[in-house]
Amino acid sequence: MSENTDNPESFEPNFPIVTIEDEMRDSYLEYAMSVIVGRALPDVRDGLKPVHRRVLYAMEVLGNDYNKSYKKSARIVGDVIGKYHPHGDTAVYDTIVRMAQPFSMRNILIDGQGNFGSVDGDSAAAMRYTEIRMAKLSHELLRDLDKDTVDFNENYDGSESEPSVLPTRVPNLLANGSSGIAVGMATNIPPHNLGEVIEACLRTIDNENITVDELLEVMPGPDFPTAGIINGSAGIRQAYETGKGKIYLRSVSHVEGEDKQSIVVTELPYQVNKAKLIGKIAELVKDKRIDGVTGLRDESDKDGMRMVIELRRGEVPEVMLNNLYKLTEMQTVFGINMVAIDKGMPKLMTLKGILEAFIAHRRDVVTRRS
Repeated sequence: MSENTDNPESFEPNFPIVTIEDEMRDSYLEYAMSVIVGRALPDVRDGLKPVHRRVLYAMEVLGNDYNKSYKKSARIVGDVIGKYHPHGDTAVYDTIVRMAQPFSMRNILIDGQGNFGSVDGDSAAAMRYTEIRMAKLSHELLRDLDKDTVDFNENYDGSESEPSVLPTRVPNLLANGSSGIAVGMATNIPPHNLGEVIEACLRTIDNENITVDELLEVMPGPDFPTAGIINGSAGIRQAYETGKGKIYLRSVSHVEGEDKQSIVVTELPYQVNKAKLIGKIAELVKDKRIDGVTGLRDESDKDGMRMVIELRRGEVPEVMLNNLYKLTEMQTVFGINMVAIDKGMPKLMTLKGILEAFIAHRRDVVTRRS
């Protein structure tokens, strides 16, 4: 009797069998790493995410430098999504807009001409109306790019090449900060004063064993583009030592008038929408959760911010301020989480670690340039 080859129990597949659990785990990890490395987290060396790097490189290729004429934003967006970043045009234009906003970036990387939004949350004009060129600082991020100082990778379809990192002379990660949400992790790095960051770099070069206390002497804390006050230093120190910390940001205000007084707010915590804040205060007054406010108006103009809160006669301004800090975004919490891509992997980094990574990158760039 011949052997029955049709018996399914005797069938041996000539391809590997993979369980659905293993496949889902591997695929999810691959996707997660793609988002982490390729989209959401900045590189510790140049402080840029891929989309920021691609925007600046596209502008460099076009000759859209700080000392040249402005070009339509739509022209840059088209080059970026066509050559380097195969995603939606809205995502790229939103990136360009933020890089040009002085209230979002401590040191702007794009010099914009036209309506690029406001601290009140107003949207920027459409990309066909606005014009841009590189800010002078961006020129320093790209300096020596043509001297084989960094590695280049192929773009998404292999038709172009793009830098894997910029040879920046600027410690951009600390100077401008970064924020982003990846898969299973997030980053939130505050901006700092550029002069203080450079001084911290110089001290780290001179002393490899420098301590956090010594760094705090020249770099006492973050420096936000909308100014404001940082309440206390414990959170700053913890963040610089461990990579994680929490700081309290307060608005800056003063009292005007003698008999009938007003609180005048001139600076807000970072990323607070002024129009929404005014609306929130008005809502609290209407609901009688705050008592003693008789008027509320926005007198901001080109010379600066001025939000006036008129108080009832005899009201104590300090008590009103405490209530406003408690119930509104006149006081906010900024959670520092210094996660960046270091040597191709996401890593929670200390202040000293970020400075050392930037210094090592600059040494590598100068060596290759020589």
